[in-house]
Amino acid sequence: MSLINKEVADFTVKAYQNDNFHDVSKKDILGKWSVFFFYPADFTFVCPTELADLADKYEEFKKIGCEIFSVSCDSHFVHKAWHDASDTIKKLQYPMLADPNHQLSRDFQVLIENDGMSERGTFVVNPEGKIVAYEVVAGNIGRNADELLRRVEALQFVAEHGDQVCPAKWQPGAKTLKPGLDLVGKL
Repeated sequence: MSLINKEVADFTVKAYQNDNFHDVSKKDILGKWSVFFFYPADFTFVCPTELADLADKYEEFKKIGCEIFSVSCDSHFVHKAWHDASDTIKKLQYPMLADPNHQLSRDFQVLIENDGMSERGTFVVNPEGKIVAYEVVAGNIGRNADELLRRVEALQFVAEHGDQVCPAKWQPGAKTLKPGLDLVGKL
């Protein structure tokens, strides 16, 4: 079953960010774009490469009004310990959400029940709190922040210009398409 247009359930979780613990809840995601970036666990191998890639693009996501939330089933204390121990993770500025009770990973349907960890799932949530794009990849495959940024920009464009669509490899400022009978069979 598709998760497109599924509304994110109410939640409140602990987060570690910029040397502080704080709560993040559904009300914090409403009114802006969000990316929920699930990864299996702290102190692992592929995960820090992905989180660092996102950290390198974080300012660009913020410029387009999109918050990044990394999520694992670890506690907020483990997030802090990883941050303190790893030079790679020290550069993260976005919130690291703790999901030890699996509230978020179950709602986004990425929980691996037998392992108590989540799949590598990436979810773009619109300002109304609905999932508008997602992908889940095998645990041994890292994701690409450049493509995720492009995808969010395309989703924002289409949300603003509902009569247009973005073709493959679309970049902001590039030509879009306006679906209509005149395009059928001509592309």
